[in-house]
Amino acid sequence: MKILFAKGLSIVTVSSLLALLGCQAPSSSESESNETTPSSSVSEDSSKTKEQTSKSDTHESEHEHNHSHAHDKETEQIYAGYFKDSQVKDRSLSDWEGDWQSVYPYLQDGTLDEVFSYKAEHEDDMTAEEYKKYYNKGYQTDTDRIVIQKNTVTFFKNGEEHSGKYIYDGYEILTYDAGNRGVRYIFKLAEETEGVPQYIQFSDHSIYPNESSHYHLYWGDDREALLDEVINWPTYYPSEMDGHDIAHEMMEH
Repeated sequence: MKILFAKGLSIVTVSSLLALLGCQAPSSSESESNETTPSSSVSEDSSKTKEQTSKSDTHESEHEHNHSHAHDKETEQIYAGYFKDSQVKDRSLSDWEGDWQSVYPYLQDGTLDEVFSYKAEHEDDMTAEEYKKYYNKGYQTDTDRIVIQKNTVTFFKNGEEHSGKYIYDGYEILTYDAGNRGVRYIFKLAEETEGVPQYIQFSDHSIYPNESSHYHLYWGDDREALLDEVINWPTYYPSEMDGHDIAHEMMEH
């Protein structure tokens, strides 16, 4: 994969397989390695402009309906990876606060087989077995649990746990050959800590402050090299969900 870095506004690229694969592939399909172009931008113009619409009492319900419809359509477009740079906003680690489990064990024990069968039936791109092989690469991880509390992230791996304090390090907008895009929100260690990665990068299909319902996480010690990772994207859902709940959530998207 070829990456170009233009230091200024943070711009990178993200494929459209996510639109195709829904919740299960990284931000607008970072899972498919189309050509990326990142640029380092820690944050965009902080000025917030929100369209204000005045409503009369007699037309309030109609306006509310139209606004809701427009919002839903915009959200779907963003989820699919189509948005303007000006829509992207900084986010805090609190958006991902909680106790999270890897979905990889559910792929291994067959719980997610119904998801792959569903996708094969509705997408016409791959067979169920091919989907399973594809996601096996994407979901693969030995970090089966992650707990995020305030600015502390704890990784649970092979019966051991290691914690580190992280601070915000901006975002990167990823754009792929297919034309759709996604955003990686990046946090770095506040101080050197043994047993945890220097950088973590979140991708959850959202581009502004929003409580995450699941996410794909990239981690390592090289910030820019991580942006080139589109094959392996460990995916995490709330720990209180069981495998069947997660499978149904995936199919709904």
